[in-house]
Amino acid sequence: MTHSSLSQDRALTDSPFLRACRREPVPHTPVWFMRQAGRSLPEYRKLRAGTAMLDSCTRPDMVTEITLQPVRRHGVDAAVFFSDIVVPLKAIGVDLDIKPGVGPVVASPIRDRSDLEQLRPLEPDDVPYITEAVGLTTAELGATPLIGFAGAPFTLASYLIEGGPSRNHEHTKAMMYGDPQLFHALLDRLAGIAAAFLDVQIKAGASAVQLFDSWVGALAPADYRAHVLPHSAKVFQAVAHHGVPRIHFGVGTGELLGLMSEAGADVVGADWRIPLDEASRRIGGGKAVQGNLDPAVLFAPRAAVEAQAQRVLDAAAGLPGHIFNLGHGVLPDTDPDALTRLTEYVHERTAR
Repeated sequence: MTHSSLSQDRALTDSPFLRACRREPVPHTPVWFMRQAGRSLPEYRKLRAGTAMLDSCTRPDMVTEITLQPVRRHGVDAAVFFSDIVVPLKAIGVDLDIKPGVGPVVASPIRDRSDLEQLRPLEPDDVPYITEAVGLTTAELGATPLIGFAGAPFTLASYLIEGGPSRNHEHTKAMMYGDPQLFHALLDRLAGIAAAFLDVQIKAGASAVQLFDSWVGALAPADYRAHVLPHSAKVFQAVAHHGVPRIHFGVGTGELLGLMSEAGADVVGADWRIPLDEASRRIGGGKAVQGNLDPAVLFAPRAAVEAQAQRVLDAAAGLPGHIFNLGHGVLPDTDPDALTRLTEYVHERTAR
């Protein structure tokens, strides 16, 4: 290993984001935004014009450029890999597409045991474009960490059972309560797929990974413990040996934070419905906390955005390991300059 690559490795390990994940002292509170890659940036829309979402996820040059755009523009402390939670499902042959304005739509929803045959294990050879894109991206990022990610078993299951996004998750819950054995078999397969997808990203150079359980807030704590916790825990356990920080995040999960913490992540994200000090209390000791400005706040005037950001920082004061983020993803019509100003504000206010 050359001297320059050694010093770059050290700079990466010592980056504010990775230090915060490990609950070590930081020069400032690190900032990144869920869905910062793409979404609100005009340069992203220009690059993606005419390319379907799932096609863009398989083009390493495009993935790299989109992942880098917010780092260049906003000066955030980490990049998040541009992909989608259904990419590994598509890669193993599930017939699905991402419909603009709708989300993932599955041609043949999983409703009985024979439908499980759609889900074979994910092999690295299924996603060579992921390995290539992570390699290209980390080479460009240098000392800025790259966060890889996967969809959590419950959220992937919900799309597969419902056939697309759902407000009430009625088919999902009907299977969970009515055929728990089938439900567990489905989530077990999905845990293996999610773990393999994270493994590919880590081996290719991702410095941290996040498991997104976007829909799990639809469940009561007892149901989460019985039907979801073992499968999310399986994903985190499968990648533990890599030693990279593991982040867990779900929406509407204030009542589940303690259980989500039990699943085994190093960092737990909270949405905007709960103050960070209370979120940290529920998560329990030994974990860093990520969040949690309401993404809609960014549409307010600058002074109001800064006042709300300060509320988040005040709630996080004294917590070892706070990563500033939104309480969910960047909304598509967000003014990119508002994100740049917010990043600068957090960095300035927390400089130590």
